[in-house]
Amino acid sequence: MTEPLKRRSFEPGHHRKFLVVADESREVESALLFAAGRAQRSGGQIKLLYVVEPDAQFWGGVRQVQIDEETNKAKALFRLFRRKLTHEGFDDVVCEESIVEGKRVDMIGQEIEKDEDIAILVLGAAVDAKGPGPLISALVAGATAGKFPIPITIVPGGLSVDAIKSMT
Repeated sequence: MTEPLKRRSFEPGHHRKFLVVADESREVESALLFAAGRAQRSGGQIKLLYVVEPDAQFWGGVRQVQIDEETNKAKALFRLFRRKLTHEGFDDVVCEESIVEGKRVDMIGQEIEKDEDIAILVLGAAVDAKGPGPLISALVAGATAGKFPIPITIVPGGLSVDAIKSMT
């Protein structure tokens, strides 16, 4: 295993970034608000990552249409998240947006490797009885378990906004 990229989030000219994986799940809002509270209190930033996972059965023009649709969905989610942050008093938190194409777990790892300011991955846990969610399961119990290059904060998806704000 290679040595992970040194994090530079506290060096001059750098900012501590909280990475939030943007999707349409209910629990992502908990992760977003928690990251915003931590970023606001620590002078950090949020990096929103949307991963387009192209369907392997599509090729050519159909694949490009799917990618374009997913990109438009990502941009709409980013606007929605920005409005939610503003509504909850986090309008001063800087949000960087990134849209990438590939397998979600792989792209999260690549984004962390590429951006030396990302210090913490913030994920929201699903509230249903089926488990914490596929992304948490893949990162915590999968091949990356114990080898992930940065800390992962898992926020319970059922927490109220007030509860989240009181913990950040």
